[in-house]
Amino acid sequence: MKKINKSSTFSTATAAGDVGLAEGVEKVRDKILWLTWKDRRHPAAGGAEAVNEAIAKRLVQNGVSVTFIVAGAPGLPAEETIDGCRVIRLGNRWTVYWLAYRYYKKHFVGFADLVIDEVNTFPFFCRFYVKEKNILFVHQLCRQIWFYQMIFPLSLLGYFLEPLYLRLLSKTTVITVSQSTKNDLIKYGFNGERVKIISEGIELSPAEDLANINCSSQPTILALGSIRSMKRTAQIVAAFELAKKQLPDLQLMVVGDANSRYGQKVIKLIANSPYRQAIQVLGKVSQKQKIQIIQQAHLLVVASVKEGWGLTVTEAASQGVPAVVYNVDGLRDSCHDGVTGLLAQSGSPIDLAEKIVKLISDPELYQQYRQNAWQDSQNYNYRKSYEDFTEMINRLI
Repeated sequence: MKKINKSSTFSTATAAGDVGLAEGVEKVRDKILWLTWKDRRHPAAGGAEAVNEAIAKRLVQNGVSVTFIVAGAPGLPAEETIDGCRVIRLGNRWTVYWLAYRYYKKHFVGFADLVIDEVNTFPFFCRFYVKEKNILFVHQLCRQIWFYQMIFPLSLLGYFLEPLYLRLLSKTTVITVSQSTKNDLIKYGFNGERVKIISEGIELSPAEDLANINCSSQPTILALGSIRSMKRTAQIVAAFELAKKQLPDLQLMVVGDANSRYGQKVIKLIANSPYRQAIQVLGKVSQKQKIQIIQQAHLLVVASVKEGWGLTVTEAASQGVPAVVYNVDGLRDSCHDGVTGLLAQSGSPIDLAEKIVKLISDPELYQQYRQNAWQDSQNYNYRKSYEDFTEMINRLI
């Protein structure tokens, strides 16, 4: 595979997610086959898909041919081109792994210079059947998450199988997005020298000046992201109720898709809360609306079981909103304890509430965290993610 151009290829970015090719730059002609179970248009898409799409789009801009094989979903075509990337959709969430293997054998043997096996819950095991050079792209491991996302006995099966299949893949070169995930991989037999971390990126551009942001007149905390059991949104509601006893004016905004059994459970919990008049449920919102909502908030609160990074933490920080999060993988990477936010004991709404009260009730301390979060967010953008990604490919492959 030829060396892929990086920063010299791009003009100055006008926004974190808006980068174009500079004129007169020589393009690289290579082919990448990218296996991952969902693409950005999938209803279950999240932060991982935002990152891989941003990287792939820039690869195409730099002359690389990128083909995705992903799972299908209702309403999505079997094949289409998105931002120059060919997207082939096969089967569903469970069948895509086997169908990808068969499709590769029939259509793609010898096609690519590099095959990327993106592990999003479960790998494609392409190391054992592709003829081309290949790497793993791992955002996070899922061992604890199995019990939140899968029904019994699939949850138990996933919990016990994950360490076994990771051992099988441990000789593969890996790209990941956080030190927490790297530590996880090393624990399961991967060589630390072959696990490389790239910078996480965000779509939002940092606010130009925090002085121009008008927060809500009442102290407001924000729960942002899809309302799923592994996000433990119910614990954020519980922490809010505890904190409100000490901060009577405290408000809560809940933003994200609630179209799941757990999501409906949280909606019902909010409806029965003694403080329901102080809680707004805004559902899934557009990118423009998300920026406006973040700017109204004073704190982001995240209670996930674990994350690959915690994109919402960095997104909120870009608008001057510090975070209070559980001390778990990914969140301890994106939220710098005592600098850009506070880490609370995982699974403890009481501790979460105490940290919320600590920051909201001390205006001077809060402003310090707000400034720190905003400054730190400027280190994360898709251009940096792309540069790190291509550097790792050039160095390792």
